[in-house]
Amino acid sequence: MGKASVEGVLLSVLEIPVRWSDMDANGHVNNATYFTYLEQTRIEWLERVGMQNTAEGQGPVVVQTSCNFRLPIPYPETVEVRVYSGAMGRSSFRTSYEIYGSVEAGVKYADGEAVMVWVDRSSGRSCPMPEALRAILESDATK
Repeated sequence: MGKASVEGVLLSVLEIPVRWSDMDANGHVNNATYFTYLEQTRIEWLERVGMQNTAEGQGPVVVQTSCNFRLPIPYPETVEVRVYSGAMGRSSFRTSYEIYGSVEAGVKYADGEAVMVWVDRSSGRSCPMPEALRAILESDATK
């Protein structure tokens, strides 16, 4: 399988221990759980930068997501999930992800993307992304 190119600013890194309940009948992490790892990393990053929900009742929603399964994740393992910024529009932004192994350093298990849209939670309609979020997406927020 080819290596996906992840471009953009590194926004956050999260280590997640693989739980026994993450496994499937094939003895590795279930494919749906990869999306849970991406989600957990994204939510923790958004909460840390104060952009999961704003005082104005706005926040991001996922409108598209994908994952390229490079290698099965075994148990036991602790994965390192990295989230990067991507292209931005008026109300949307992309995030890219990589899942690496911590126990077996350098093993890339997966990579993927999510397209987020900034919405007014009361109306459910898209609205312009805050300038504060745009600035975060354009700079290295991990420093």
